[in-house]
Amino acid sequence: MKIFDGKKVNILTVGCRLNQADSALLAGRLTNAGFEMVKPGFKSYADVIIINSCAVTSEASRKSRQAARRIRKEHPESCIVVTGCGADTEKNAWLEEDSADIVISNEEKKSIIHHLQNFYSQCETAADGKQTPEVSDLFREKTNTLFPFRSRAFLKIQEGCNSYCSYCIVPYARGRERSREIGEVVSDFQNMRENGFKEIVLTGVNICTYKCGNTSLSGLVRELAAIDGDFRIRLGSTEPHPSNYEIIDVIESFPEKICRFLHLPLQHGTDEILKAMNRKYTVAEYTAFAAEARKRIPNIHIGSDVIVGFPGETEKLFQEMRDLIRKLSFANLHIFSYSKREGTPAASFPNQVTADKAAERYAVLSRDAEASAFSFAKSQIGKELLVLVEKILPDSAEGWSDNYVRVRASGKSIRKNSFLKVIPSTALSDGTLEAN
Repeated sequence: MKIFDGKKVNILTVGCRLNQADSALLAGRLTNAGFEMVKPGFKSYADVIIINSCAVTSEASRKSRQAARRIRKEHPESCIVVTGCGADTEKNAWLEEDSADIVISNEEKKSIIHHLQNFYSQCETAADGKQTPEVSDLFREKTNTLFPFRSRAFLKIQEGCNSYCSYCIVPYARGRERSREIGEVVSDFQNMRENGFKEIVLTGVNICTYKCGNTSLSGLVRELAAIDGDFRIRLGSTEPHPSNYEIIDVIESFPEKICRFLHLPLQHGTDEILKAMNRKYTVAEYTAFAAEARKRIPNIHIGSDVIVGFPGETEKLFQEMRDLIRKLSFANLHIFSYSKREGTPAASFPNQVTADKAAERYAVLSRDAEASAFSFAKSQIGKELLVLVEKILPDSAEGWSDNYVRVRASGKSIRKNSFLKVIPSTALSDGTLEAN
């Protein structure tokens, strides 16, 4: 009998794909200890509710804290655990609010079973003077292969960041860069394949820094892509640095296995602000990288992130960024208003932009981004796309193409989690393509 047999756990994830991967890792440890996973959601009762928090922006921190308060109100009898970047950067705030029973850092996630043992031991001691017996920690650092309730798996290959962009709290929350052993990554990849996942997303804080011995990211991806089987690999966020052109090489080399997809964070469209941000490339280098990817990989999806309202962003600099974004024609663009994070250099920069001005610029770019995404989707009409089916509807099915366009295909005999070749004929207003 396992120590937590009969207990249920609910994991709520806030933030990035790396947090999704970490949540799956937690799920593996917890199910191995006897917990039953319930479908994530505020209404789902569980003995233990874990909030894997985000702190990349003030808004993300607010949402994480708001989630904890709501859970405390709706499930006062549950043990609430907070982990993730918010637990690293704002531990005292969590404890002072009394919205969590346990607060553990990213580094301590591997010890979550011990933390829960201690919590329940204290509860039982208070009730009857008895303590739960200790058990050895049998759970090593390994990505979980279950990913319940999801159609794709996130495989964590790297952790931490040494870049220290001037606005970013992540290096302080995630620590220095380190990479997983290549054998361990390959083993987890094979396990995910055996569990039926057709798409596996390689994720980390900065996967371009992956290094295990002499094996870089491109070497790792080549090894994974060479494995036999019916699957595809999608790369998580990558950096547009001139030293990373080998990423384009490897996508071009394995068109059947590697998605035509690059998420290249731009962050700003002017060299002046990029320098202030401590980014490691220029506008010219970014533009050249994107152009090379499009030249060598037809119909590739290039997405990006940008920040509006960074300290020192004048109206002129904002317009320059807007012009560049239009020129780059992103298939998808995530826009963030600059969020002052205490402890980062940018928090004390002069010429801070007002929240109202940042919101105004955010709205402008959002309209541009929506139009650009729709334009990319329409450009795929009449082209053959390979779609991974994720949702079955009464007379059709939906999924995502390898170049990350949502597609709805007509038919009643389509199977979920299967690959389907389609040629879209129309585009809906939300950018979904339809194929008969």
